[in-house]
Amino acid sequence: STVWGIDVNERALALSRQNALDNELTNANFMTADEVPPNLLFDLIISNPPIRIGKQALHDLLSTWLARLTPRGQAWLVVHKHLGSDSLATWLAAHGWPTTRLSSRAGYRILQVTKAQEAP
Repeated sequence: STVWGIDVNERALALSRQNALDNELTNANFMTADEVPPNLLFDLIISNPPIRIGKQALHDLLSTWLARLTPRGQAWLVVHKHLGSDSLATWLAAHGWPTTRLSSRAGYRILQVTKAQEAP
């Protein structure tokens, strides 16, 4: 399988590319979101979403990427309790993204989000 690393920080992307080269990884790609092929779907998305970009921007961002999950795909989101992890879980579930809290430690929550199952 292939790993796609996405970031807005060019330095982080460059360091990730170099790390992959140094470790002879041939299945890792690092790029900005705009560079990701538009038809690419994901089995797993792992993210610490940028909560501080604002509620609407966050909802738009999550909706965009969660829509790219495969039918059995899932996302694991790491969000601090004080930054709204519980209200985000509620919002996700209310908007058709079944969400489960997998773990909670030191104020952080890991939310598992799955693709909504369409009616037969």
